[in-house]
Amino acid sequence: MPPEPMLSTPVSSPGLRPSWAGEPKWDGFRAAVSVDAGRVALRSRRGTEMGPAFPEIVARAVQLPDATAMDGELVVRDAAGRIAFERLQNRLARRGAGAVRAAEEWPAHFVAFDLLRLSGTVTTGWSYRRRRAALESVFAARRLFAPWALCPSTTDPDTVHKWLSWVSVGMEGVVFKRLTDVYKPSVRGWQKYKVRETSEAIVGAVTGSLAQPRTLLLGRYDAEGRLQYVGRTTVLARAAGTAVAGLLEAGRHGHAWTGWSFSAGWGSREQLDVTLVDPGLVVEVGVDVARDASGRWRHPARWHRARPDLSPTDVPLLTTPHDGGTRGGPGRRATG
Repeated sequence: MPPEPMLSTPVSSPGLRPSWAGEPKWDGFRAAVSVDAGRVALRSRRGTEMGPAFPEIVARAVQLPDATAMDGELVVRDAAGRIAFERLQNRLARRGAGAVRAAEEWPAHFVAFDLLRLSGTVTTGWSYRRRRAALESVFAARRLFAPWALCPSTTDPDTVHKWLSWVSVGMEGVVFKRLTDVYKPSVRGWQKYKVRETSEAIVGAVTGSLAQPRTLLLGRYDAEGRLQYVGRTTVLARAAGTAVAGLLEAGRHGHAWTGWSFSAGWGSREQLDVTLVDPGLVVEVGVDVARDASGRWRHPARWHRARPDLSPTDVPLLTTPHDGGTRGGPGRRATG
């Protein structure tokens, strides 16, 4: 089984420094694939087995050397060659004949960017430079073709600058990796620069109904492990609400926001009628820089997409000092 994935931390500059390499950050699902005596495992960042949803990846793993594992990104492209995240997301729930049909219509590709094991040899203790050379050798020696693709890597700052113009085809940004670093499972040793001004949050409650949510109330955990409210989305389009509804579960006993009240907006006395949900779904939203003293977003977040491939532990912590959620006014625990 592949190790836990090595992770990255956001940076504000796209500049490539000496002794580091840059790789495009693709708009897909992080995944690891391994082959052992004919058995193929395709697991998500959270460890979920995705093989049944992507039979074309499993079927063509015969191209790989035995006892080998790679880290990478699953992507689906549309007819124009742009990466289509929604198509990829829609494929997750497909199984059996439905998954086969989806694979024919919207085939996935595995963009490999790291080598975790090679013919039985664990490579995570090798430097990035050595792992990268070995990964390139695998692609060359095995003459790998679709669905396998080798992620570009460069030490040239001008090339990184050029990549940042690829946003229109589905590149999110750039990941930076130190050439001498080993692969450190679960450690945020890489750095990422995202072109899109989006952020992740956890859905803790909704307005509307569980079957057709109207807005999402979002949270992040603080340093003490408490789920704190950070803001609310704008009204969801019907299609977005329907898609999110299929990923939500009703809140359980002991929800962190039990007994909380939420106002409709800053300075408003109107109380929202909310339904608590299990805080397991991560979503990506567009936010601006305006924050209150507790670190909450002052303006509604713009819906971008659901991220069922991410875990709540992948969401950045709320690091700004929090006052317990009482700034909404007397008797209120949070403002929306």
